[in-house]
Amino acid sequence: MLPLYLLAFVVCVRADEQMNPGSCHFDSDTCEFTSDPDFSSWTLHQDGHFVAVDAAVSDDQDAGDKPQRETTGVLLSPLLEQSEWSCLRLVYQISGSGSLEVLRRSEGKSLDRPLWSSRTPSDSWLISSMDLQNSTEPYRVVIEGKPGQSAGSSVAIFEIHISPGYCLECDFEQSHLCGYNNQWNANVNWYVGGAGSQLLNHNNLLNDHTYNNKTGHFMYVDSVYTKTFQEMAKLASPMTTEPMSGCLSFQYQRSEDRGNLFSVYVRDRLGQYQELWRAGSENQSEWSETLGQWIPVQVDLRAPYSVQVVFEVAFNSPRGGRVALDDISFSPEFCSADTEPTFDPSIANCDFESGFCHYTQDQGAESSSWRRVSVKPNLFRNGDHTTGAGSFLLAHSRLSPRAGYVSRLIGPTLPGNLKFCLRFYFSLRGFNQTDQALVVYLQQQQQQQRGSHEKIWTHGEKSRGIWISTDVTFQTSQPAKVVFVSTCGNFWDCGSVALDDISVSLGDCEQTETGVLASSLPGHCDFEVGLCGYTQDRHTDAADWQWRRGPTPTSYTGPRGDHSTGLGYYLYLEASPMLPGQSVRLLSRLLRGSRGRQCLTFFYHMYGSGTGHLSVHLDKSGEDASLWERSGEQSVAWLRARVEYQCDSQHQLVFEATRGSSVRSDIAIDDIILECGPCPETEIQVTAGTTNEIE
Repeated sequence: MLPLYLLAFVVCVRADEQMNPGSCHFDSDTCEFTSDPDFSSWTLHQDGHFVAVDAAVSDDQDAGDKPQRETTGVLLSPLLEQSEWSCLRLVYQISGSGSLEVLRRSEGKSLDRPLWSSRTPSDSWLISSMDLQNSTEPYRVVIEGKPGQSAGSSVAIFEIHISPGYCLECDFEQSHLCGYNNQWNANVNWYVGGAGSQLLNHNNLLNDHTYNNKTGHFMYVDSVYTKTFQEMAKLASPMTTEPMSGCLSFQYQRSEDRGNLFSVYVRDRLGQYQELWRAGSENQSEWSETLGQWIPVQVDLRAPYSVQVVFEVAFNSPRGGRVALDDISFSPEFCSADTEPTFDPSIANCDFESGFCHYTQDQGAESSSWRRVSVKPNLFRNGDHTTGAGSFLLAHSRLSPRAGYVSRLIGPTLPGNLKFCLRFYFSLRGFNQTDQALVVYLQQQQQQQRGSHEKIWTHGEKSRGIWISTDVTFQTSQPAKVVFVSTCGNFWDCGSVALDDISVSLGDCEQTETGVLASSLPGHCDFEVGLCGYTQDRHTDAADWQWRRGPTPTSYTGPRGDHSTGLGYYLYLEASPMLPGQSVRLLSRLLRGSRGRQCLTFFYHMYGSGTGHLSVHLDKSGEDASLWERSGEQSVAWLRARVEYQCDSQHQLVFEATRGSSVRSDIAIDDIILECGPCPETEIQVTAGTTNEIE
């Protein structure tokens, strides 16, 4: 009857567990797990039954216990072939400081897919769970441990366990309890019941649901120590790490029909709750017959981003009785055939390269149309945000004979009872950027006839004529449409309003930015928090790429903002302290060879009368091959480049910028994306118009 908050750190019972491919207890060997020879080795500790990688300590006696260098250990699983959904559970410990990351490596691909990571040190073993999506491709589990620089730091793994099914599923028969965790309360907590033991403050023994006998296990919570009104006990599942939707099932029983409230919620990484189910009054007439019996429950679960399932029981007094829980399971099919499929929000995405997508315009008497345009960028004009040479929407770019007019862009219908994240790019120019220059409203269907709108966003800062990214989280109880409105009140208010790259996703914007499901992949870098594993070449170049936000110091060269958000960071060559012909080089991390094609996408900025040269090379064992290059001034806008290549051996990508003839030679790069597979077959080619004025 140990509380779950103590059992969370208990090592798994090993005798009765089936060893699945990719699982290892590290009792006497490493179960075909091997250390990558290009990194530090993981060491098997025979006495402690675990593997660890420790911080390297200098051999110099004068150096004391200071680490000599940064240490990284990479542990590789044997090749796994699992066509069904699986769950990987990891028992680990980070001592002192350091980090631990788990990745999935598919055969024939040069990039690993992150599954989970942690930088949290502890003085005991912890359990983490991660879902492994079903796949027909063989793969390996890659575990990367990096002990910190402080003396005595280490990263250790006690057990790796891969089992079929979803990480949400649990029958509570194993002592790791499938990673479920009790949120400790001073008075009421979830306990492990069964195995012939008496329940808290009760003499009777319960049969579990799994085996229908007194030897099986289940979870329960009792009101006996309740001290205050509405004391709650919470049992939380592991955080999901893959998008999933389907039917969540479980069994529960209650000993009393009053004095307790049993609910099930989902909780995201931001701590926001959404109720899934509650034991309600609709079953009141049946309670007398079902008290003390296991009752099945099925409820639809939609988890497009990381969530926990939380089982919560609230008591009003010590006489609230007992609630028990067992056999949690999940199916990728919804509980009812009548359930509508999960909504795909990409219907509201549009980059306007080939039309208005699913957006329409208000054709009222006072309306002025948004126009889809493409322009040749210069100091007074922006190219589009998508490619720098494509199309975007523009309002108020011409003087109107009327005193004022409104441009309305109406999006497709979004269903109610869902939370959405809207992202888009805008750019404003004009004499006076009023708060009515661009406003976003939410128009519910029932409000459409009454003309009622809910304002959800308005711009709060000057655009400075560059593309600025913004996002807004909204939720509505009814189906609704997003409406972009630009109002021109008079001549002095009527500048130009540009709009591009609208996207809509499910969930809170902050959730989609910080969650595991949205984390950046290796090869992706927007330079917002550093170099993402890219390094400066300090051996062959004359200077370093500079990390900067906002415009470069020299006038008439360089970007005025980054490409990612308009307000973020990018890398650039600062020409002022360099001599003509000198270069800076940026190196990617080592990339494995691949049988297939790779697609490299990045944005570059080459503006200035003395602009030099920008190139991308492939470095393979000292052999240098040119993949892409540009020379001289290209545009005042950020331009997109795509490079497709294939390399079957280990290599690095090199971005090299060369200073031109004058100080007006700043060259910048941003938003690097390296993906497996070929690039899109065709790039949209747009001829710059001569009548689409932005001024």
